[in-house]
Amino acid sequence: MESCHIIFKGRVQGVGFRYTVMDIARTYPVKGFVRNLITGDVEVKVEGEKKIIEDFIKSIEKEMKRYIRKSEIDWGEYSGEFSKFEVRF
Repeated sequence: MESCHIIFKGRVQGVGFRYTVMDIARTYPVKGFVRNLITGDVEVKVEGEKKIIEDFIKSIEKEMKRYIRKSEIDWGEYSGEFSKFEVRF
C-alpha cells in the first residue's frame, strides 16, 4: 500500500475537476480526497495499491487533459488515515 499526493496545475478550477475526480475514484479501490487550493490548483491525496493509484492518476489525466498543464506527484508511506474518497472544501 502507498500514499500519493498530487497537485494538478492549469485551468483546473471551475471546470468540474473535483467531481470528475470523485466519479473516477468510485471506479477504483482508493481512499483520500480532492480539493481546490487557493493557488488555483487542485490537490489530490490518495491511498491504495501503487498500480491502482497509477491507473487512477492516468484516468484523471486522460479525462481532464485539456485542463491540466502540469502534474506534481509525490509518493509516500501509507498511513491508513482515510476511510473513503471525498471532495473536501
